[in-house]
Amino acid sequence: MIQEYQLRILPEIAADSDKLKQYLSKEKGLSISQIMATRVLKRSIDARQRTIFVNLKVRVYLNEQPSDDEYEKTIYNNVEGKPQVIVVGAGPGGLFAALRLIELGLRPIVVERGKDVHERRKDIALISTRQTVDSESNYSFGEGGAGAYSDGKLYTRSKKRGNVDKILNVFCQHGASTAILADAHPHIGTDKLPRVIENMRNTIVACGGEVHFQTKMSGLIIKEEKVVGIETVEGGVWMGPVILATGHSARDVYRWFSRNHIAMEAKGLAIGVRLEHPSALIDQIQYHNKEGRGAYLPAAEYSFVTQVAGRGVYSFCMCPGGFVVPAASGPEQVVVNGMSPSTRGSRWSNSGMVVEIHPDDIPSMNIAAEQDADTAPELAVMQFQEQLERICWQQGGMKQIAPAQRMYDFVKKKLSYELPDSSYSAGLVSSPLHFWLPEFISSRLGEGFKIFGRSSYGFLTNEAVMIGVETRTSSPVRILRNPETMQHVTLQGLFPCGEGAGYAGGIVSAAIDGEKCAESAVAYISKL
Repeated sequence: MIQEYQLRILPEIAADSDKLKQYLSKEKGLSISQIMATRVLKRSIDARQRTIFVNLKVRVYLNEQPSDDEYEKTIYNNVEGKPQVIVVGAGPGGLFAALRLIELGLRPIVVERGKDVHERRKDIALISTRQTVDSESNYSFGEGGAGAYSDGKLYTRSKKRGNVDKILNVFCQHGASTAILADAHPHIGTDKLPRVIENMRNTIVACGGEVHFQTKMSGLIIKEEKVVGIETVEGGVWMGPVILATGHSARDVYRWFSRNHIAMEAKGLAIGVRLEHPSALIDQIQYHNKEGRGAYLPAAEYSFVTQVAGRGVYSFCMCPGGFVVPAASGPEQVVVNGMSPSTRGSRWSNSGMVVEIHPDDIPSMNIAAEQDADTAPELAVMQFQEQLERICWQQGGMKQIAPAQRMYDFVKKKLSYELPDSSYSAGLVSSPLHFWLPEFISSRLGEGFKIFGRSSYGFLTNEAVMIGVETRTSSPVRILRNPETMQHVTLQGLFPCGEGAGYAGGIVSAAIDGEKCAESAVAYISKL
């Protein structure tokens, strides 16, 4: 017999299967000898009060053993010889589009400008050790996309986008821990996600699809208002409808679209800094205990949001027990992001602290647009990103050293004469962020920090350091598509996909969008 229970229990009980069985026996009247196994279906932490509780949904197996299947498997058949679809980009949008194409009987041809996930790791290490950025192999470009080496968080609020559980089950099928099916904020970890990504690629290839690395699209092949394939920098030609999943940092793609008058528009995003605290301090604040998290609780998370002068100010991509990493994707850029290993065991916790930006805010900032042949209204937000990243690069001595300022000094508009220890391995330099960040951003950040400090005593502190800049929160453009067919508004056979097209905001939402684009591509081919 199988029973399911909703439990609200102490962390030490939730962490120990024997103690959990004893609790079930006492509170639910079950015989311990009859409990063959327990399986946690949902898990979340309630830290709103001084006594911390863990909320569990538990399945209890009485006098029977559980089945081996902890997740639902998707069947992927061989698609050799089937009609092909070109998938540009091997991030979450592209990988899940390719897997869904196979599931529905079409053959994906995946072209990725960067390297495979293991070779890519070597180039990422050089950003810190040699202060050099490979424009085709970095935190944004390469197998797995921006998510592969920036945490692997799978939490999304966008349940209405599609089947989140399907995405999580596919991750489990390719090697992710089944804990992601239960956790309220599922997380694979930067150390484990590359293996999962490689397994996805192996599935694609084993089923007759193709994956080509260091293969960069140079342009679309367009005939009679239809996209019929792509050309590559290397001289290759790949024919078929195109799912474009190039990610939020493929600025050369946006410039090509602008030069060729393909419909897109500037899109709002959020810009700010990475804010890093000692993880022990965040544990003390969030768990209301000077001893921190103790033996049974994970590194604490936080989430802040407020409104300042008509714009949102909020935390973004919080990484408990994590690291701040250099996330530039080209020359003359300093960009920062956050990541956590699966253990979330570092001495620091960080998050993006950002201000909402609308396209019509850009002129009011009085920052001139880049003077190049591609200057166009739809690229204004992207060019603003580029300018801030270049300022940071200059502040850091034209290296990957990042400008930084203590949090309370920023609020008081004081230069930090020394900086705390940081996880950012490329190095920090003290810089007056309050002075050179656009006033539109700096004033709202300062007010937001005061509000957050009042709601969580100890959060506003000089033990925390702000590291600039966090600019890649989402795409700066939206490639326009028909919401019904998922095709571009003027070009048939082109399916703008995921975060880079302006329709997703993280791994899971990009994966869901990839599946939807694949389904639309199948419908398109069926009518040819």
